[in-house]
Amino acid sequence: MAEVSVKNLRKNYGAMEVIHGIDVDIADGEFVVLVGPSGCGKSTLLRMIAGLEEVTSGDILIGDRRVNHLSPNERDIAMVFQSYALYPHKTVEANMGFSLKLRKMDKAEIKKRVAEAAEILGLTPYLDRFPRALSGGQRQRVAMGRAIVRDPQVFLFDEPLSNLDAKLRVQMRTEIRELHLRLQTTTVYVTHDQIEAMTMADKIVVLNGGNVEQVGSPLALYDRPKNRFVASFIGSPSMNLIDGTVREISGGQATLVLGDLTVTTPTRPGLTEGQKITLGVRPEHLSLSNAGLPVKVRVVEPTGSEIHVVFQFQAQEITAIFRDRHPLSPGDTVHLALDMGQLHLFDGATGNRME
Repeated sequence: MAEVSVKNLRKNYGAMEVIHGIDVDIADGEFVVLVGPSGCGKSTLLRMIAGLEEVTSGDILIGDRRVNHLSPNERDIAMVFQSYALYPHKTVEANMGFSLKLRKMDKAEIKKRVAEAAEILGLTPYLDRFPRALSGGQRQRVAMGRAIVRDPQVFLFDEPLSNLDAKLRVQMRTEIRELHLRLQTTTVYVTHDQIEAMTMADKIVVLNGGNVEQVGSPLALYDRPKNRFVASFIGSPSMNLIDGTVREISGGQATLVLGDLTVTTPTRPGLTEGQKITLGVRPEHLSLSNAGLPVKVRVVEPTGSEIHVVFQFQAQEITAIFRDRHPLSPGDTVHLALDMGQLHLFDGATGNRME
């Protein structure tokens, strides 16, 4: 195992820079998830750590070694891809042990390592099968087993669950997390699915446009997003963001005007009268009330344990999550109360959080 450090890393394709001076530190044995929208640079960053993409400038360290100019097989990493990348004409056992065979490892040692990995992953009954006879989840386990037998310093996962159906994705993310807790190998995991990020990570790195927006534990990012982007990206459904203006600050309280609604909240340092702000509130921190945001029901989405309701508030959508089964129908007009202890404020100009 080893720590991974990325220092002022940049990546250019010709004149276009796609990674803009990223700094990330991953502790020994830590499970870190790189998350962000399509095109944010997360897979490019992972491929640079793996040695599959050249570094334009900056440094990548695995343990105490600078690995910028080392080939992938010299970096002591193992990568699991989205597409499994199994040899169709080789058995599960042969696929899992192939990289060790290339190293000219002793056959008995290869068999021992493959058997141990197969036991961990529940693949022992399938060692003589070919990939075509396996389910998608079993194929992904074989790809993971191929990585495990190498006993690398770092595991790299590039969206490994995106080809699986929804139920199997939930099962596999649990299995990957349990595998990490068992092996304690430093892991860097890329996904565009922020639910995967929230449920699996020790630490999340949120990327946007080739920059790091925020680094922290899942709950730290959920409870205290650094800016509007993180607030809107982390959480499903995402945080509701309502633009407004500071009308008055007096006695430690700030009066905010949100269209036709006035809200009073404790003031923040740097808040000034007339300032444009964005108020953020999570869907679970809204409740039906006799007063508050005047909204019209657009869509009601029962999920079983909860009801997700999309409302229209002035020119924007507001989403709420209710545990109670309120009899709401599209077209109904109701009011939503905001949990005043759970509000977030962001500067209207910069988008940054106001503490």
